[in-house]
Amino acid sequence: MPKRPPLTTPSTPDEARSSPAGADEVVTAVLTASRLLVAVSARSLASVEEALTLPQFRMLVVLDSRGAMNISRLGEHLDVIPSTAMRMVDRLVGAGMLARTANPANRREILIDLTDAGRRVVHQATEHRRDEIARIVAAMPSDQRAGLIEALNAFTQAGGEPPAHVKPSLDVGW
Repeated sequence: MPKRPPLTTPSTPDEARSSPAGADEVVTAVLTASRLLVAVSARSLASVEEALTLPQFRMLVVLDSRGAMNISRLGEHLDVIPSTAMRMVDRLVGAGMLARTANPANRREILIDLTDAGRRVVHQATEHRRDEIARIVAAMPSDQRAGLIEALNAFTQAGGEPPAHVKPSLDVGW
């Protein structure tokens, strides 16, 4: 199974919930925020490509952020076994969003990568999501935004997620 980055204490969910500093409140807040973010993601994806599922979109995002890779490595990044990853790849190749190519360094290895259509879907859905998140953030009290940035950066770093693509113009009016 995939290897996750090592976490510092607490090492189990039960320890995290019972640790000091309101960890249970943090978990509840993150779960609530994740519902909002999943809804934003689903709406953003549906506005670009209705037939694509969130797990399929996640595969496209992994390839967009990390580059071409073999099926085993792709499965590790998605926390799925290679046969599950292969079925997803088959569907996305059929939809014209992924392509298989021989690894130039090892012709026996097949690399999975985005096609132009797959990359376009990722970028368009991400722009829709960015716009909706910008509207939500603009509705927040301005004095709480810096703390949100710090907390979310720490959260995503602890989870091993690479940063999202930075939009060339970050001036969204706040």
